Amino acid sequence: MAPRRHYAAPMSMLTPPGMGGKYRITGNAYPRMRRPRRRRRIVFAVVAAVVALGLAGWGTVQLIDAFTGGDETTATAAKKARECEPVPVVSAAPPPPPPREITVNVFNATPRSGLAKAAADELKKRGFTIGEIGNATEEYDKKVPGTAVLLGGATAHDGPFRVLGTQLTGTQLKTDTREGAEVDLIIGTAFTALSPKAQADTALAALSKPAPAPSGC
Repeated sequence: MAPRRHYAAPMSMLTPPGMGGKYRITGNAYPRMRRPRRRRRIVFAVVAAVVALGLAGWGTVQLIDAFTGGDETTATAAKKARECEPVPVVSAAPPPPPPREITVNVFNATPRSGLAKAAADELKKRGFTIGEIGNATEEYDKKVPGTAVLLGGATAHDGPFRVLGTQLTGTQLKTDTREGAEVDLIIGTAFTALSPKAQADTALAALSKPAPAPSGC
């Protein structure tokens, strides 16, 4: 048998130098060169730094607003508070007269005796001037189903009715042709007693100091 001969593979242009043709690069795929990783690291570091600075700035602003309340927020709140302040009421009616300037005639229109005297004594203690005390006239006798009727002249609504009305609730207001400032308190069947003095004093004080009107806020 003839000895085998070994032939050296022809060198390719793609065969790395020094390999003597022992290894060849075949096929149509070529090694690709990767971009340096250093550039990507630099870009990533820059982006991270920008994000960190942005978060730090935002956090600083939030802390400042938390401690100061924010100038714009404070100004807005102050403006709203001024706009929502109650508006003082300017009443066209004259101030009510004090109880001592109001003369009250007390009449009993119920079958129960002693009511006129008891009511008159209590009104006197509360500062009112007491006039007549007795039974109601036939026009009202046993014909007042409610607490009481306040009867006075045409101008009684401006003061005496308002002041005397603080002493008991559920009264009916009527006027007649009298010219004096006296007011009749005609006690009805639903009457039991005057309002408690503390409650009456509070209502009387409110007449001289009307509450401010709401601003609608």
